[in-house]
Amino acid sequence: MSLQQPSGVFAGDSFGEIDTRFSYCAINALSLLGRLHELDVEKTVGYIKKCRNYDGGFGNSVGAESHAGQVFVCVAALAILDRLDEVDVDTLAWWLAERQLPNGGLNGRPEKLEDVCYSFWVLSALSIIKKVPWIDAEKLTAFILSAQDTESGGIADRPGDMADVFHTIFGVAGLSILGYPGLEDLDPVYCMPAKLIEAKGLRKEWQALPRRDTV
Repeated sequence: MSLQQPSGVFAGDSFGEIDTRFSYCAINALSLLGRLHELDVEKTVGYIKKCRNYDGGFGNSVGAESHAGQVFVCVAALAILDRLDEVDVDTLAWWLAERQLPNGGLNGRPEKLEDVCYSFWVLSALSIIKKVPWIDAEKLTAFILSAQDTESGGIADRPGDMADVFHTIFGVAGLSILGYPGLEDLDPVYCMPAKLIEAKGLRKEWQALPRRDTV
């Protein structure tokens, strides 16, 4: 709590760098610790609201361009605080759906390359606002699977690159939201198993595609 600034945003450490990512981390941690009541919700939400852009997306600070990663942290933070009323749902869903490229992959901003990690950042936000069907699930699933290392395991940022833990977790998380068979249901707000978040009494309403029995 000592890292919250007068504007409502959180700094990442004592050096004072601010970013909506740090606000999400703080809100997430406070909720998991059962200490969310210590937060000035209106001040916190007020800053996130100022980061909302004309395209429905959110930036890392006031005036910054919309970015899928920042959209996730802002939308997820608002979900934890029960303030999704601050989201322009249809405009944001359109912007997120526009992140899908012809090859099925998702990018984080216009004119950028596709990257498997955005399979979570984009899908999680769409799941929270219940708009997952706005993207082509089959094409995205195929893209994520094509980025696998079929010999050593793991998932890369895109086909042909080196697999790593970062892209593997977010690729698998995206596949879970897409209803891929054999995977645990994922809570998109926390990126944790849904049953764990439900057991802690923190589960919010969200949307995933129905679990499929076969690929």
